[in-house]
Amino acid sequence: MGKKDIATKDYVKDNRVFADAFNQMIYQGEQVIKPEKLRPMDTALPGIVYGADGTQVKLPVQKFRDGIKCLAAMEDDSAAYLILGIENQSEVHYAMPVRDMLYDALQYMSQVELIAERHEMARKLAKATNLPHERGKSGKSVKSQKTPNAGEFLSSFYKEDRLCPVITVVVHFGTESWDGARSLHEMLEVKDPKLLAFVPDYKLNLLSPADMTDQELNRFTSSLREVMLFIKYANDKDKLKDMLQQDEGFQHLDSKALNVINTVTGAEIEFSRKEEDEVMMCQAMREIREDFRREGLAEGRAEGRAEKQKIIVFRMLERGKDSYEEIAELTEMPLDEVKRLAAECAGAVKETV
Repeated sequence: MGKKDIATKDYVKDNRVFADAFNQMIYQGEQVIKPEKLRPMDTALPGIVYGADGTQVKLPVQKFRDGIKCLAAMEDDSAAYLILGIENQSEVHYAMPVRDMLYDALQYMSQVELIAERHEMARKLAKATNLPHERGKSGKSVKSQKTPNAGEFLSSFYKEDRLCPVITVVVHFGTESWDGARSLHEMLEVKDPKLLAFVPDYKLNLLSPADMTDQELNRFTSSLREVMLFIKYANDKDKLKDMLQQDEGFQHLDSKALNVINTVTGAEIEFSRKEEDEVMMCQAMREIREDFRREGLAEGRAEGRAEKQKIIVFRMLERGKDSYEEIAELTEMPLDEVKRLAAECAGAVKETV
């Protein structure tokens, strides 16, 4: 497993991030799915399918999902369960519709297997106690005077049994647009609409930052907002610099979010740790300092550079979150000059008051 896979899988385990992705996809950012309602599930999918005679046939490879959780929701005053899955992609996967379709199908098969096991246990219990059984409303077997019909016995799935819906969201952690197929029909060579009408389609639920508007990205309420915005503008230096300077959300990020940014974009952002799980980003100032060098201000445009330095220092002083020493280090300005500007800034504030 590569570094990008490890970083993104670890990141989406967070219920806040997980719920945020689905609220964006399903509810356009409305906070309907609550993080505390999510429960982790086994990411392994059974490598089992059924043969023509109803016997189990094991697949050669077991599949693993990047993230899978169960959501307990209320529907008509009763509990309704959903299975939510996330698949992370740092690169475009050109067969993703088929891959996702397989994952979802195996997830449904896993549910069928579980229900079949429950029925088998109930039949054994009924046989041991000499009591027939039938199905309850929940799909679980209960003791009664009724036995399953031939079709139910063969399939181990009763007429009243129901499955939990499976919804998968693909999160593209790449800087480029998703130029691959977004549905099974797009992957098919046949384009005859009469034929396609009889071929079930499978469509991706895709979150790809390069293909989303800023308005859509700003609907995220977790650190996924900053992660996706950074990825979208990773190759736009000016936009990224302005965003990091002006967007307060980038000033405090959890370490896992920052790790994803560094890993998938190669940003190598340095940070100073402020709290156990929170980091303070200083990349914006370092980007500005790099601009000074690149544009030649560091070598010959002392006056212009000094003016820009003063603006940066004033902004950092107004924010009030950096020490004089940190400001001096980030702007390459002498500490005494920083203190002088701080006094000047304080005097200006008093005059306005």
